[in-house]
Amino acid sequence: MIGGTVVAVGAGAVGAVVLFPLALGAAGFTSGGIAAGSVAAKMMATTAVANGGGVAAGSVVAVLQSVGAAGLSGVATAAVATAGGAVGWLGSFIRKP
Repeated sequence: MIGGTVVAVGAGAVGAVVLFPLALGAAGFTSGGIAAGSVAAKMMATTAVANGGGVAAGSVVAVLQSVGAAGLSGVATAAVATAGGAVGWLGSFIRKP
């Protein structure tokens, strides 16, 4: 059981770090800015309306766009890997029929 858990945690961590930037790009958070008509554009519009016309620094939209434009920093990579590892760990409890 321990071996399977270690594999699940490792796979979750690596998978999250690899897939997170791809998911951001697919949502519209790109290196060239937020893609028109995308989920990211809708998020930005909603956030701007809620904040009186602007997107606040540090908001979810601002952080996701920053990561989409520049990639993951060391701290963000660690956070995503930790979250992915936690998902992998939880997944290790799923029993096959």
